[in-house]
Amino acid sequence: MSPVVTIGVRDARAHASRFVMSIVAIALGVAFVLGSFCFRGLLDGQVRKMTSTNADGDVYVQGLVTEDSDDSSASAEPAASSSSSSSDDDTDSRNNIDVSLVSTISAVDGVQTAVPARSLDGVVLVNSDGVAASSMTGTSANAMSEEYRWRSAHFVQGGYPHGEHEVALSSDTASSAGLAYGSQAKIVYPSAGVQDVTVTGIFDLDDSQAGALVLGLDPDVVISELQAQGTSTDTIPRIKVYGSANGGAALTEKQQQDLADAINAALPADSQATAVTGQSHRDELNKSYSKQLGFIQPLILIFAVLALFVGSFIIANTFTMIVRDSMRGYALLRSIGVSPGQVFATVIIQALLLGLVGSGIGVVLGWGIVEAIVAILAAQGTPFTASAAPTVPIILLAFAVGIAVSLLGATLPARRAALAPPIQAMNETTNPEPPVTRRAIGGIVLALLGGLCWWFALAIAHTSDTAAGPTPWPALNGIGVGWPLGVGAGLLVVGVIMLAPALVRPFGAVLGWLPAHAFRVTGRLAVRNLSRQRRRTANTAAALFVALAIVGCIGVVTSSVKASVSDIVDNNLQADYVLVANSTRIPEPALEQIRQLDDVADVETTSVAMGVKVSGVPDPMPVFVTDRGFADTVIAPDSWEGDFYGTLDDSTRVVVGETTASKYGWHVGDTIELTSDGVTMAAAAQQAQQQAQEAQQQAQEAQQAARQSSRTATYTIDAIAKGVPWSSNIWIDATQADELGLSDALIKPSAFVTFRDGTDTAAARGELESIARPYYTISVMSHDEYKSATSSMVDQVMLGMYALLALSLVIAIFGIVNTLMLSISERTREIGVLRAIGTSDRQVRGMIAIESTLISIMGTVLGLVAGVAAGAEIRGCYSAMGLSVLSIPWLQLALFLVCSIAVGILASLAPARRALEVPVLDAVASE
Repeated sequence: MSPVVTIGVRDARAHASRFVMSIVAIALGVAFVLGSFCFRGLLDGQVRKMTSTNADGDVYVQGLVTEDSDDSSASAEPAASSSSSSSDDDTDSRNNIDVSLVSTISAVDGVQTAVPARSLDGVVLVNSDGVAASSMTGTSANAMSEEYRWRSAHFVQGGYPHGEHEVALSSDTASSAGLAYGSQAKIVYPSAGVQDVTVTGIFDLDDSQAGALVLGLDPDVVISELQAQGTSTDTIPRIKVYGSANGGAALTEKQQQDLADAINAALPADSQATAVTGQSHRDELNKSYSKQLGFIQPLILIFAVLALFVGSFIIANTFTMIVRDSMRGYALLRSIGVSPGQVFATVIIQALLLGLVGSGIGVVLGWGIVEAIVAILAAQGTPFTASAAPTVPIILLAFAVGIAVSLLGATLPARRAALAPPIQAMNETTNPEPPVTRRAIGGIVLALLGGLCWWFALAIAHTSDTAAGPTPWPALNGIGVGWPLGVGAGLLVVGVIMLAPALVRPFGAVLGWLPAHAFRVTGRLAVRNLSRQRRRTANTAAALFVALAIVGCIGVVTSSVKASVSDIVDNNLQADYVLVANSTRIPEPALEQIRQLDDVADVETTSVAMGVKVSGVPDPMPVFVTDRGFADTVIAPDSWEGDFYGTLDDSTRVVVGETTASKYGWHVGDTIELTSDGVTMAAAAQQAQQQAQEAQQQAQEAQQAARQSSRTATYTIDAIAKGVPWSSNIWIDATQADELGLSDALIKPSAFVTFRDGTDTAAARGELESIARPYYTISVMSHDEYKSATSSMVDQVMLGMYALLALSLVIAIFGIVNTLMLSISERTREIGVLRAIGTSDRQVRGMIAIESTLISIMGTVLGLVAGVAAGAEIRGCYSAMGLSVLSIPWLQLALFLVCSIAVGILASLAPARRALEVPVLDAVASE
């Protein structure tokens, strides 16, 4: 072992106690990094397991895919049969296929069973205690019978359901609902309402469904319910095929490919269908689900970066303290010929050891946190069977991050140790702190640039035409508010951190006025001590600044969301009561009963069709279905361009929200094409020509067939509406929804009931609740209850973010402790002299507590000011999407300020104890 390594390891052992807080900071940051990857891997693994169970077919026959529905010249190529060439775009839409293809497919050699894919949304199972069963991962109601086989389901009791009064349940579903084989239960159907059923079968599945409730229904019941909802059952999304090659067992990928090729050869040329391997279909589903869950990992990584960023200040302060205490030793090394590079290496070796230890603890901690989350979810009825263990690449990445942060934090102190002249180091003299003027000017410039970005974001948000936007370049005007918001926030944070050292003295003068007058000696000493090392003081406050800026921003946004909802309900919602479905839709029978009440003047619902393709829009989007009654009796737009009410009365025209119109450059008079579950007629015709390569007559016949299966229509935009909820949606009426075949996709999550004038609303509520109660899934809410429910949902979402931020605050507290330890180490003799001339231990503790508190308050004030500004900016940028009211939670901010005082006092305890542990004579003689 080289002398440099030996010295580095020896110094690391000697300073082990000082590394504790740095190790904690690294461990927490690394735990976040590793935990984010492990949790994402856990989710992806669970999705793959669930997909292999739910989509266990050997081959799937499905519609053709249109890669770009807004390009009428694009051909609708059949999806490739191999898993390696499946569609890369999970947003591609496919046309439904004719159910009569089941008989054609069943006749193909090698096919054991061909099963139409049929399922129901919005079905609710009632628990044994009479409460609607719910799950974080939803409810799946599938058609199951001897003909509708499901290879992954294995009955352990009973068998398939027959008729509308029987149901089969998965073992996990039966257990969570408190039901058993032969139990009497209730099911709530979206159209048929509540039905009494008997549990005629209990089945196990090949893999856990992560707590999802899985029901098996008679296929005839599923078909009847779909028809009652207005859904055509002559076409289906896909057909699941099981092969016979392995005696009913799953086929290999080669066998799947051979069977898919055989089915493709048997499909009629005008079927608008293609066969793909089961593995190809599962890969496509996994990619789609993974994309939907993709937001989770970046969210956690944001807090990982925050924790490591804050931790880097602690590491830098730790090594500054270590270098200062070891300066004489380094001087001796230099005097006997050790090079500056070797001195630098001794410090870097300590940082390397620190990073290794902290990263190792972080890996174990992060893995343990994920396993704890899995255990908590399992206890709450959402078991995960996928592995949460980190892979070797993830572990190596975690160690790399922890070591990199340690080395980054130690570089400047190591450089100072290496470049200090030996004579100066031997005498332990220190250079005066360099001026902070240039750094402050740079910080002001960055902060102003950040403000300019925020102005640009506001200008974009409030400009409906990119050609007349804030810049002469339409492309730049059309980038949206996300990038300017994010870049502006980053510039502002860095600018404030750079400017902070120049603010230390003004802050000390203002914040220290009260303690300086209340405690004339200790208060003045504390204020003076802050200004000695302005950069170090500012860096310590920066840790709290970043954390509190995010807390303040979240607080303002949360408060503004709740205030905006309250404003909308108080000033715009005209209905007397709101009915909210605990499932995806309110059952139609319940709505019919409510409409028949004598005192009811109107019942309006919000109906949403998901996944509609719109010309010029890359991804499918939700489309709202309504009529004039919704605007007349529930919520009307704040203002509009064009003929708003005339458009609602005309089934050839549509209303588009201001935000959506601005995003895609739409204007009154433009036309848009909506496509649901099909391809455009032009694309289908071209596909027919490409596939057939025959006579014009056959191409025309294929085009006519495409017309019959396609669900595409073109509408004129005759109104652009502003104000919630109109601003960010496309609105069509029921006739247009039928024309597009959207009945099977409609979700009715809420209904708005208006009573006649003079009605006793309290008594009327009783009637509503008596109707809703037997359906188990409907909540009746007044205006205040509706606001409260919305606020509660917002609070639950933000609670998790606050919990993550709390760890960053803990790290920031460690930073203050570290800074005070360093400051006291540098002032050992000074404190000894104060004690020698009569300063009491109580006064020393008070001085250090005041220093700590002033640092905490400075970081908190800067953070809250920046956070409130960021929250106000976000509110302004998204005002058209519902954030109409700016609400600053003053009480909450005041609580944060009070907590910062408590944090300062808490952080001062250990440094004060250390200062008083040194005997007075030893302290005086220490320098």
